[in-house]
Amino acid sequence: MRIGNIEITGFAALAPMAGVADRAMREICREYGAAFTVGELTSARGVTLNDKKSASLLSCAENERPFGSQLFGNDPEIMAAAALIALKFNPDFIDINMGCPAPKVAGNGGGSALMRDPQLAEKIVYAVVNAVNIPVTVKMRTGFDNESINAPELARRCETAGAAAITVHGRTRPQMYAPPVDLKTIAEVKKAVKIPVIGNGDVTDGKSAKHMYDATGCDFVSVGRAAQGNPFVFEEINAYMTGKPYSPPTLEKRFAVMMRQIKLMCEYKDPYIALLESRKHTAWYMHGLEGAAGLRRMCGEINKISDIEAICQKALEQNPNL
Repeated sequence: MRIGNIEITGFAALAPMAGVADRAMREICREYGAAFTVGELTSARGVTLNDKKSASLLSCAENERPFGSQLFGNDPEIMAAAALIALKFNPDFIDINMGCPAPKVAGNGGGSALMRDPQLAEKIVYAVVNAVNIPVTVKMRTGFDNESINAPELARRCETAGAAAITVHGRTRPQMYAPPVDLKTIAEVKKAVKIPVIGNGDVTDGKSAKHMYDATGCDFVSVGRAAQGNPFVFEEINAYMTGKPYSPPTLEKRFAVMMRQIKLMCEYKDPYIALLESRKHTAWYMHGLEGAAGLRRMCGEINKISDIEAICQKALEQNPNL
């Protein structure tokens, strides 16, 4: 698959996840086979107002590439101006978010709210495409709600405006992340446009990735929540899609990768904040283990690296055969 002039290899990308898919997680997922990564959701208005936090979300390291900076907003001029500023951080492409269901985003006219106004959405894509010299992609849902499933129409408008690829999360805004993914609408988007379509939603392993490809005809898939505490999911998908054998990592390796991710977090951001954020990441790495509930409770009290080491030791004792 190609996004504009960018050659993409592999079978699955890491989906953008605000407050989760930070630089450390992106680097680890890329190492284990994620085809490309997308940065955390960033306010276009914040970028144009020189907000330091917004700027930090645009930063990109070489081992995250191909990398896209994701922007949200509802004003074509501000989105274009923010995209120009984002170029200073040298992303490989710009991703426009038209899928976020969060009230603080959609409630202010950005994210999934743009699906209610396809004309405005098209103007935003056109403005950003004409402001930058790198590919522009769009992330959307199937529709704003069940009464307005309009992803195929919006995808056509985005393609007309110059978008290089479309990602479709197969749910509406009210559905958030809960119901089964709507593969039918993703397939309709694929039929509606000539640019690549990336399917997103309920891809959790090699089998579900193959099902997304087969059921929708999509060109690629992206993985979000299934990569939380499990960067190895990309390695598994790549093996499944190529018919190669795959063995999941031992618990020791799983924890070694987790510790490396958390130490990178402490290196890339304020260590105190990083350790607080590590509580959720550590809890995700405990998923499926014997005694997971108790381990997750311990994760909620992490204040230092030694706390995480103690959790790992307890998990290993409770799961001697993994």
